[in-house]
Amino acid sequence: MRFLDDITLDDGRVRLEPLAHDHADDLAREAATLTHTWYTSVPERGMVPADIERRLALRDAGTMNPFAVRRLATGRIVGVTSLCNIDQPNRRVEIGHTWIGAEAQRSEVNPAMKRLLLAHAFDACDAIAVTLMTHFLNRQSRAAIERLGAKLDGVLRSHRILADGSLRDTAVYSILPHEWPAVRNGLDARLARL
Repeated sequence: MRFLDDITLDDGRVRLEPLAHDHADDLAREAATLTHTWYTSVPERGMVPADIERRLALRDAGTMNPFAVRRLATGRIVGVTSLCNIDQPNRRVEIGHTWIGAEAQRSEVNPAMKRLLLAHAFDACDAIAVTLMTHFLNRQSRAAIERLGAKLDGVLRSHRILADGSLRDTAVYSILPHEWPAVRNGLDARLARL
């Protein structure tokens, strides 16, 4: 398989569905539940349709495979995630551009979503590396990535210019194929407790 293949991933807890314009209302509702901080890229409620359009344009350009995240316990769309910065010839991909609504945070959603994406990347697409990146100052996101078992590769200083003109230092983490079994076991253990 390829990282860009049109696919739905489901584990009985969450379903990752190919992102579509008809997810806009649900995503706008979830975006409105979040406190928008300067170091995150969650769209304001009214900007959700434009964010979907941006992600679909990146899909069409071959660099992103975006998904809407459906929490199966409630049947509701609770956020978005993606396989991005796709480098198919080198079998490298990033999991990113992820956010989930307030009610679904600290639930089964994030670990189940990461479990599905990592299994797809390593088991179906034969990835040689999966990257996860976040703002250096986003402590909540960094802690979640570290709980996965991803290793810190380093910090890209002044990596991006944010919408407000400030510079973002980006913490870069990765998981390699030989690390995937331990990461998978850790995610499975976490999910068993939820």
